[in-house]
Amino acid sequence: MRKLFLLLFLLPVMAVAQKKSITLEDIYKKGTFRGEPVRAVFDQTAKEPELKLDGLKDENGKAFGQPEDVITSAANPVVAILKKGTEPIYRRSSKSYIYVYDTITKKLVKPENEKVLHPTFSPDGSKIAYVKENNLYVYDIAAGKATAITTDGKWNFIINGNCDWVYEEEFEFTRAYEWSPKGNYIAYYRFDESKVKEYNMTMYDNAHNKDYRYKYPKAGDENSTVEIYIHDVAKGTKAKAQYEQGDIYIPRIKWTKDDNNLIVYWMNRHQNELKLLSTNAATGASNLLYEEKNKYFVEINDDWWYLKDGKNYLFTSEMNGYRHLYLYSLDGKTKTQVTKGNYEVTDVNGVDEVNKRIYFTMAYPRPMDRNLFVTDFGGKKTFQLTQGEAWHRVEFNDNFTKFYDFRTDLNTPQTVTLNTIAVNKKKEISAVVEKTVNESTKLKSKLEEYGYGKAEFIKVPNSKGDTLNGWMLKPAGFDPAKKYPVLFCNYGGPGSQQVANRFGAVSPWHQLLAQKGFIVVSVDNTGTGFRGEEFKKKTYLQLGKFEIEDQIDAAKYLGNMPFVDKDNIGHWGWSYGGFMSALAITKGNEVFSAAVSVAPVTNWRYYDNIYTERYMRTPQENAKGYDDNSPINFTDRIKGKYLIIHGTADDNVHFQNATQMITALVKSNIDFESAYYPNKNHGIGGMMDNTTFHLWSKMTNWILENMGNVNTQQPNQPAKQPKGF
Repeated sequence: MRKLFLLLFLLPVMAVAQKKSITLEDIYKKGTFRGEPVRAVFDQTAKEPELKLDGLKDENGKAFGQPEDVITSAANPVVAILKKGTEPIYRRSSKSYIYVYDTITKKLVKPENEKVLHPTFSPDGSKIAYVKENNLYVYDIAAGKATAITTDGKWNFIINGNCDWVYEEEFEFTRAYEWSPKGNYIAYYRFDESKVKEYNMTMYDNAHNKDYRYKYPKAGDENSTVEIYIHDVAKGTKAKAQYEQGDIYIPRIKWTKDDNNLIVYWMNRHQNELKLLSTNAATGASNLLYEEKNKYFVEINDDWWYLKDGKNYLFTSEMNGYRHLYLYSLDGKTKTQVTKGNYEVTDVNGVDEVNKRIYFTMAYPRPMDRNLFVTDFGGKKTFQLTQGEAWHRVEFNDNFTKFYDFRTDLNTPQTVTLNTIAVNKKKEISAVVEKTVNESTKLKSKLEEYGYGKAEFIKVPNSKGDTLNGWMLKPAGFDPAKKYPVLFCNYGGPGSQQVANRFGAVSPWHQLLAQKGFIVVSVDNTGTGFRGEEFKKKTYLQLGKFEIEDQIDAAKYLGNMPFVDKDNIGHWGWSYGGFMSALAITKGNEVFSAAVSVAPVTNWRYYDNIYTERYMRTPQENAKGYDDNSPINFTDRIKGKYLIIHGTADDNVHFQNATQMITALVKSNIDFESAYYPNKNHGIGGMMDNTTFHLWSKMTNWILENMGNVNTQQPNQPAKQPKGF
């Protein structure tokens, strides 16, 4: 009786202590663990003009409503560009109807009846440039007139002012034109795609389907011929930029502060040689400004700043083994390495030219951390402005006197503080917290309510003598006397990083799996970033080899832990991670019992040439590197269970990768499971049509069913379908 009384007495306490279980609905429908957005707003920041659109009507007399985007001009704040009907094209591109809105007269003008790409104001705000049907146009606002700068644009043949597919994806930009600083010129790309091979995808509908074709150069294929033209806006004439022709790339064009000086970035096809060509806007004539060669490849990014003094430029490079800052003069007489050491600069947060300071973020004190630093232009005095083993993301005001610090770590949501830059009598620079803006109180409460687990960083030795960085999330109610299955979550591609000391690196889905009894692990293999050039570029010419060997080593290492069920170690990944999962279940067949590949590359011969050849050269030059590390060639080794998932309209990693993998699986008589999502691209997403929820439900239940043991929960049973008549 007394025991019964105690039990009844403790029931309310036990009920209070019980944590809620994370559900897929929480993650993919309700947004239960969504953070609190905080905008970096400074008092002295120029405010955007307030648009009052009440009562505004479109060209058909209908209520205009809210635009999807608003573009303003500091030089002409009276006028704004309003976007409507925005339609995504590829990863970075979209097209919209545009309207020119006069905030004083309330007049709304639609320059074109068709959707256009990349509308931008000229520097003085008097004109708007945009791309329509592969041609570049300039619209004079006062005259209400559009002028075609080019007229030869044609789908799948000629593109002006917009990137072809592979440039957009791999050089990471889509608007292929730039106004000069004073607006006297527009420099633009012209892509001749006529020799590039087409790829076609079927778009499924309720009638006879549609065939979508676009130019996609696979590894070893011919590229677009790229020309750079400089259009004189007043004269209506153009000059062609002069550079060495052939099998080359132009990954960037950037204006200096001189309205007559365009820098054209020239790169050979192997991407191991970069030249910056100082180009005369009026004539197109050029001379060499900068050259860099690398035994592997040269990284291309936007970290190039041409300073207001008109004499110097700042950039980042790996030329000395780690990514660091360099300040060179345009006349070539002065060359300064600004930052040094065995750490990597990850971001340049601002260049204060008035005080000659550079604010930058570095992967310090560990590769998985981020801290803010400031240095002078000579790199002689450097000060650390944020502290600790944490992840700091910062946003500065216009004059670099204040910044917002968004600080997180592996297990802690962001705390946002407003900070002031302080300089003492010794000219030492520090950051002083002015106020705490947000501490993610609501989200922290949710994490407590749902019993979020605490992940921990781990060090994993590989068979080559390296130490790999990883994190581990143990199951809820972890008991070291039990044995748990392990799921590796891996991307592993060149320069990437998943083992980061930031909140979100361990996702809510990882937490859900841990609650269901899984150990979740992520290990950054050889080839990942922020550990120096040699560690990142060791995979050159043989993508997949060292990466999967590291994952196998890590699985063996974990398999020796007393609480790990070594017969139940699985691997899942998406895109490059899907490639890794396919290698895990083939080459890693002795240690990995299950794998899930989502949108995987299954043979680098099927992927685009800019990305693939950067690391592999062409298949004609390096057939062995391609074939020795393609999971398609090792399907006969599979012993475990395999699930492959793909979107049929994946313009990036083509559905072809899945079909060819499945063909190889069938030939090897290997049992497998597959799922495909019609008309879905590389992200396989969709809230309105339930795709996102279905995809993650599919993966979760498959993992529970095929990797679970006595210490894990059973998969959710699908709802019973009503019987037909």
